[in-house]
Amino acid sequence: MELVLHRTYFKEGTNGALFMNQQFIGFCIELPWKDNLKRMSCIPEGMYELKPRYSDKFKHHLVLQNVPKRSLILIHPANDANKELQGCIAPVSSLTGIAKGLQSRSVFQKILSACYQAFDRKEKVTLTIKN
Repeated sequence: MELVLHRTYFKEGTNGALFMNQQFIGFCIELPWKDNLKRMSCIPEGMYELKPRYSDKFKHHLVLQNVPKRSLILIHPANDANKELQGCIAPVSSLTGIAKGLQSRSVFQKILSACYQAFDRKEKVTLTIKN
């Protein structure tokens, strides 16, 4: 299964449109591009494998594998990238501004459900990030 994130960069943050198997599923918010600085920047464009992950804070969520010079880059719910993210990606149902959106949890659950079904089928799940 393939997810594709088409990004638009702004000084204050990054907005994107997320597609799953070529179907639009929602938007994403991220921190601005700041040369891949840990906890301050969105991650580089490229293709990343997604794996399931669980933590007490986020419960079931997704983690990106092999992000250059970074670790624990997650896909999890958030509605304000600059207040709630440290380099991670948050899906949202609508954008309300740069790096801000609404109803993150509902879109996140759709993505999570589809990914976990793919994992159950032993499918590889990837996220390709493009400009």
